Amino acid sequence: MNKIGSALFLLFSLFAFIVSGCGDDKVDKGQGGGDADNYDVAKDIPRDMSIQEYNIQERKKLTTVRFPCDTIALMEYVLKNYPDGTYLVDFDRTFTYNIPKSAVIYQKTNDGQFVFGLIAKSWSNDHRLIEMKNIVGYDASFIDLDSTDLGTAFFYLTLFKCNENTFDTLWEAGIPSHGGFNNLTLEKWAKKNIQYIKADFHYGQGIGHFDYNFFFVDGMLKPPHLLLTYEGINFKRIMTDANGDKYPDYIEFKYLDTGDKITILDSVTFIWKDTCYFNTRNPKQFRYY
Repeated sequence: MNKIGSALFLLFSLFAFIVSGCGDDKVDKGQGGGDADNYDVAKDIPRDMSIQEYNIQERKKLTTVRFPCDTIALMEYVLKNYPDGTYLVDFDRTFTYNIPKSAVIYQKTNDGQFVFGLIAKSWSNDHRLIEMKNIVGYDASFIDLDSTDLGTAFFYLTLFKCNENTFDTLWEAGIPSHGGFNNLTLEKWAKKNIQYIKADFHYGQGIGHFDYNFFFVDGMLKPPHLLLTYEGINFKRIMTDANGDKYPDYIEFKYLDTGDKITILDSVTFIWKDTCYFNTRNPKQFRYY
């Protein structure tokens, strides 16, 4: 072998040794060890809990007024009493807050002090904890397109009763959405003088929003009745009172979208009967909420 051939052989051998050595050092840190580039806190439960505890302590430093069963106390209660990967959800940061604003509504009655809180739970089958940035806000409304790569969140509107400085859970009502939360407000249905909680979610795929309306048809202390309303570029459902009972009904609009023009073709009313909303024109068609 001549000198040039020998040099090329040595150079190739050195390159192969370096490549193989780099491959051997690559370790997945999904469970808390190894290379930092592969580290994923959403798979590290102890790390996630320490971050939550740190955030709570930071809120305590920034909060000037505390009271029994306040938001910080509720965050601590959720952290200690709910499964791993469960969080008290924050509002979408449409505006910049010095302290993140949690999705809670306080109600004081003759029966005591109550707190409505929006809770998000991680789906245990994912083996991955959800992250607030992936379930709150406009961009998070596209999470269904990511399958379970970012974790799967299950939202629950939950009513807590303040018991000294701890909480009793009275009920929780599921919200059929996995991401895109915007805000939580207390509303009143003027026609029946019934209060309800509206959980508003962004819907980026349709350039619109979904409103999950929880009506207290039998009072606040009993599980609420869910009615979904929504509006986007080519879909719309609005609340109505079609038959005079205590349950809200809705009108569904039908659109023709040609790509160049969007036109309302028709509308149909759905009425609540026992367990479902039924189409007044075609009783075989029904919806659960």
